[in-house]
Amino acid sequence: MFGASGQVGHAIVARLLESGWHVLAVSRQAREGRPGLAWLQGALEDPPLLPGAVDAVFSCGPLDAFARWYTGAAVRAPRVVAFGSTSAQTKADSPSAAERALAARLIAAEQAVLDAAARRGSAATLLRPTLVYGAGRDASLTRIATLARRWGRFPLPRGATGLRQPVHVDDLAAAALTCLHSPASAGNVYALPGGERLPYREMVVRVLGCLEPSPRLVELPAPLFRLGTRVAALTGRGAGLAAVVERMGMDLVFDDSAARRDLAYAPRPFRPDAAMVTPPGGA
Repeated sequence: MFGASGQVGHAIVARLLESGWHVLAVSRQAREGRPGLAWLQGALEDPPLLPGAVDAVFSCGPLDAFARWYTGAAVRAPRVVAFGSTSAQTKADSPSAAERALAARLIAAEQAVLDAAARRGSAATLLRPTLVYGAGRDASLTRIATLARRWGRFPLPRGATGLRQPVHVDDLAAAALTCLHSPASAGNVYALPGGERLPYREMVVRVLGCLEPSPRLVELPAPLFRLGTRVAALTGRGAGLAAVVERMGMDLVFDDSAARRDLAYAPRPFRPDAAMVTPPGGA
């Protein structure tokens, strides 16, 4: 497994161990193993010596790096499950050149993995999660909670009503393991949104509401908020922030009917508690 030390990978490892799998994980840093879990030190760009064959390969790290490794790897695996991102879809037409380039890389990487698997007679499935939360290690909702705790309040532009579907890490892990036993998922790409569509503002309100004491939401006129993001960008502290703000008013929702059909996908509604948006070790 690649990316086993990340938030999604950690949840997948836990489920694999509970199901009796022996997991071989690759990490840049040396880590101590435990029954059923062995760590190899290395990276996709410089992998350690790996077995010639395994039952399945999971990738929970950068998809483009995994695609480069997988297309040239000698490891035989009948099943491959790799995580990408819904950014492949949402950022394809972004005003930010960097975000458009990211979307292009993700789409190219997905196709490279599917093509390489087809050549080998393996079954590959690509998974695109939305806003991930639940382990306190995401860069979105946990970041909001961290800043709100620090400031005692959290600013938002008025009109931040674009719909979002935050998804819990354990729901992603469940879907990833289901792929192993779902022939219908071979060669497919699935969006994995959370179980509830809610406005961006409401999503933030629920994050703030699970903290103690609860920080105050401060809504600013949209032009004033945009001016602040431009100033932050000019000072080098808000690179890419303008594009994020623009998307707050956009609906970023995805159809999970295919995942529900092929993976029995049943994500939970968004009901965060403080532990889900608190970094390991504290705020």
